[in-house]
Amino acid sequence: MGMFQNLLRRHAAALRALLVLTAVCGVLYPLAVTAIAQLPGLKAKADGSYVGADGRRVGSALIGQLFTDVQGRPLKQYFQSRPSAAGDGYDPASSGASNLGPENVVDTADGPSLLSQVCARSKAVGELEGVDGRRPYCTPGGAGAVLAVSGPRDAAGTVAHPTRVISVNEPCPATPFRSEYRGVRVRCAAAGQDYRESVIVPVRGDAPTRPVVPSDAVTASGSGLDSGISPAYARLQAPRIARERGLTTARVDRLIVAATTGRAAGFMGDPAVNVLKLNIALDRISKNRAAPFRG
Repeated sequence: MGMFQNLLRRHAAALRALLVLTAVCGVLYPLAVTAIAQLPGLKAKADGSYVGADGRRVGSALIGQLFTDVQGRPLKQYFQSRPSAAGDGYDPASSGASNLGPENVVDTADGPSLLSQVCARSKAVGELEGVDGRRPYCTPGGAGAVLAVSGPRDAAGTVAHPTRVISVNEPCPATPFRSEYRGVRVRCAAAGQDYRESVIVPVRGDAPTRPVVPSDAVTASGSGLDSGISPAYARLQAPRIARERGLTTARVDRLIVAATTGRAAGFMGDPAVNVLKLNIALDRISKNRAAPFRG
């Protein structure tokens, strides 16, 4: 009987603790935080940091969005955001990175490698902005310049005398980015073939050591939701914007400066240009506009 009473007391104490903690952590604390968040100076951020234009909400200052047409092509009269790996792009419900690392250089049936994604994006940005979009270890066609080299290996695992060389990211009937490697003809990749048993060799091309296209123009952020781009990427786009809008480059540069935020607390992170606010400012001074804001 005493054992049963002790057990009952312990369960009753646990139940009381559950009820108290539920009331404090599940009701009182959320209500207190919500109330504090509605104070002046905090309310706008707590409600989503919405940005308005023409009397309607067009997005959030904290979440990026795409400025493309229905086919996904960049709208040339708008600054372009950095790539996003969140869903179809900037989907808050799918926030996250691609989880592809620097050693992901070989394309697969599931999709292009990180290297090929960077190469393709850099080529596309170069064509859009009229600059040299070449990058080291990229083929002229915008794929990762990677060879699968087969043959006897030495103690270090190097194939000194290849017997077969395949350009793995250029499927047939494409012409490989180089004709030979160490005296062996380079062939295109056959569909469905697995070249992982070969030695994978990235090949550096003749691209400049410091690419013209900034890194944030070709890589997605960890969250996939970044609302800003680097000042360097914004300045790269300025001549196109000025041409499409009928503005001077100096006028566009002033808008970039106005939309640029500095490092947090003066030392954390890097300066960034809020793309949505910059494009809204463009629409306010220019008649050449579309309706890309998704809100």
